[in-house]
Amino acid sequence: MTPPPVVILLALATLLLHCLTNGQYGFHRDELATLDDARRLAWGYVGYPPLTPFVARVALELFGASLVGLRFFSALAQSVAVVLAGLMTRELGGSRTAQTLTALAVAIAPLSLIQGALFQYVSFDYLWWVLTAYLTLRLLNSDDPRWWLGIGISIGLGMMTRYTMGFLAAGVVAGVVLTPARRYLASPWLWGGIALSLLVFLPNAMWQAEHHFVSLDHLNTIHARDVRIGRTDGFLGGQFVGCANLVTTPLWVAGLGFYLFMRAGRRYRLLGWMYLVPLLLFLVMRGRSYYLAPAYPMLIAAGAVMWEQWVQSLPVKTAGRAKAITWAALALSGAAFATVMLPVAPVNSGLWKLSSKLHDNFAEEIGWQELTGTVAGIYAALPAEDKPGTRVLAGNYGEAGAINLYGAAHGLPEAISGINSYRLRGYGDPPPHTLIVLGFSRHDLEQLFATCSLAGEINNRYGVENEESRDHPAIFICRDPLQPWPALWERLPRFG
Repeated sequence: MTPPPVVILLALATLLLHCLTNGQYGFHRDELATLDDARRLAWGYVGYPPLTPFVARVALELFGASLVGLRFFSALAQSVAVVLAGLMTRELGGSRTAQTLTALAVAIAPLSLIQGALFQYVSFDYLWWVLTAYLTLRLLNSDDPRWWLGIGISIGLGMMTRYTMGFLAAGVVAGVVLTPARRYLASPWLWGGIALSLLVFLPNAMWQAEHHFVSLDHLNTIHARDVRIGRTDGFLGGQFVGCANLVTTPLWVAGLGFYLFMRAGRRYRLLGWMYLVPLLLFLVMRGRSYYLAPAYPMLIAAGAVMWEQWVQSLPVKTAGRAKAITWAALALSGAAFATVMLPVAPVNSGLWKLSSKLHDNFAEEIGWQELTGTVAGIYAALPAEDKPGTRVLAGNYGEAGAINLYGAAHGLPEAISGINSYRLRGYGDPPPHTLIVLGFSRHDLEQLFATCSLAGEINNRYGVENEESRDHPAIFICRDPLQPWPALWERLPRFG
């Protein structure tokens, strides 16, 4: 089913906009970690399932360590989601105008904008949720149970991207049981779809079993941290501002009402449960507000159909004004959010400072090459006889990823770290005798090493305050661990 040309053009414009703006600053700390994992492909990682590092590896092979090249794939994922959203409106009976309205509303959602400007698993998680919703609509409209195979594959790929796909799967299960879709329980195609989803996810499940389900420990630790520092506060408010553009609230609210309460939506009630169940689960379990963002395109799709029906019920002149107000509101709000969610502002400009108050993503893209250069200078000043036994010990994955991306050009050894998957890679054999240490306080290091001296400080030419420059700017040279390396390794940070 081909989408209208205007939807295709809107998706291509979204992709082009990201490609033109994505080279502005530098790699985000999350991107640096993913690039490092991409060089060590596996069926699992402590921090996430394997699909996103695999895509990063493809980007490395095609484009090298290119900002625009890496982020092309996340921008492409958002652009495909825009097309799928338009197609969902077509499945619900919407005209080309309604399909365009849906596509535009999805394209200007704050999370969609920022996820086209970053390479993170959130970008691809968004795509799999939207694809699953679209395939579900095809199933319900065609009454062809073979669509369950596609749904199963989509859910499996989602689980290979981010484990929150399990919440959408719970919504699908509840929707099947609680709506007329329960008739599919007697279909072998549904069970075939379940089998396919499990088969797709099986390699990661086996990796988790082999590594004692370490990702569960990671998720529990990160969730507890997020709750402790307030990142899970304001979950309901975030549904109106970050997950979907505030201006599109009437669309998604109307769409939810259509699925859950209207007679015309009874056929599609399964999709209402696919939103409601994850919402309730995230709310009870105190998830972060953006976790539910991928569920909004399917609501907006139905809301656009209802908007079209409402406009058609108005007198001609009133309908014209309603259309003009709708399109103007979407265009203006989209432009406003784009200026703070896309990497377009000059560093330290007024717009940059406004953007930094809303999120810290761009600040975390500043200073990584300078950090590596500072470490390289410290390494170069070491006595020649010390260098073969020297390693860089990083406190977090951004530092480790930066050293491993940029350090080779300076002759630096690879970084080691106790964080996430870096921990599984160990500290080397033989263990290092000299360490250049980043990301630790002097107090913490004095509990680990007999000798530590200040060797430098992390800063950046813009004077931007971020985690590195604010929380742990000092760089140390440390020697003589107070415990054998196996015991020392157990005392280093585990998750982040």
